Amino acid sequence: MSFVVVCPLSKVAASVSASGASRLISLVDDGTPVVRPQSIPAENHLFLAINDISEPMDGMVVAGEAHVQALIDFVRAWDGHDPLVVHCYAGISRSTAAAFIAACVVRPSRNEREIAARLRTASSFATPNRRLVALADQLLGRDGRMIAAIAEIGRGELAFEGVPFTLAIEDEA
Repeated sequence: MSFVVVCPLSKVAASVSASGASRLISLVDDGTPVVRPQSIPAENHLFLAINDISEPMDGMVVAGEAHVQALIDFVRAWDGHDPLVVHCYAGISRSTAAAFIAACVVRPSRNEREIAARLRTASSFATPNRRLVALADQLLGRDGRMIAAIAEIGRGELAFEGVPFTLAIEDEA
């Protein structure tokens, strides 16, 4: 079984340390400083400079296909042995979308609704970024099932900052 640890920026160092993670994904805007823990080699850190928006806005970077493809490729290169830490600024939207996408990449035959339900059970505040999910759905050929699964779990509880949580990615049945 593989694990994805999701956290806000303020909890990255503690989450990496506590989990023993060997890989890190950062999804924050380009102006946000991210200190990569020393235990994570530079080549095991994916930094995606995107804002937490679902539609283009002046002065902001909306996630594009290239961002999501980089995320998919990074996850595919992960052996799943050590946990993967994923964070955004608050640990609520971009990072929970990335965790959901990672689970769909690692377990391609797993039902999207089941993965989304596990995400909701793990985090009452998870509100995955719709654009990230839609782009991944398209790139992974999931025919709208990822989008529908996230719509089904609905918006999470309102919070200023999320609490770190772990999404277990069970082995294929």
